[in-house]
Amino acid sequence: MARRAVYGLDIETDTTENGLDPDIAGIVTVALSSPGCDEVFSGRETTLLCDLDARLRTLPPGVIATWNGAAFDLPFIAHRASRHGLQLGLRLQLDPAISMQRAPLPGHRGAYRGAWYRHGHIDAYRLYRGDVGPALRVSCSLKSIARLVGLAPVEVDRSRVHDLTREALHAYASSDARLARVLTERRWPAAGRFVDRLSSGDRRPETAPARPAIA
Repeated sequence: MARRAVYGLDIETDTTENGLDPDIAGIVTVALSSPGCDEVFSGRETTLLCDLDARLRTLPPGVIATWNGAAFDLPFIAHRASRHGLQLGLRLQLDPAISMQRAPLPGHRGAYRGAWYRHGHIDAYRLYRGDVGPALRVSCSLKSIARLVGLAPVEVDRSRVHDLTREALHAYASSDARLARVLTERRWPAAGRFVDRLSSGDRRPETAPARPAIA
């Protein structure tokens, strides 16, 4: 597959109560990493989601790289957008064939294939878990793989994201988005075979907000 632009994406959620439940926690920051430029979207959740969506609509077609985004980042974004009644360019299709090491995101039945406007999606975690992880018998967390190949991730206590300063939160999110991008780029062209393929139609997660949309 020909080389495509890779955009790393990472979300951080409000960990005050349960940062893993999209019916409880909101998204506080989204980082988008392009070659030579890291962008961070924060502030009111509806604003940051709309700003991210607008930015992705203007970028040249490429691949959005996440780390476990099939099971977390993308459905979390879609879930929160649905609660707010937002229409994003994000398309998701549930894929029961994607193996899960943990329980699905609350309110969801599994992991998803995705695309966002003209961008494909690749879950770099699944690329590395199926290759580097078993071969080297190392943890397949983003930080572990990054350190293994000589990268220096920003590390914080993820259970205390709500206690981080704005600057620390932005640095942490940017680091994870950048690592997802760089690790995907390093495995190209093999990574190209892991880009999601969606069937025709505009699908959204097979879930509905359990509570009224929050302004």
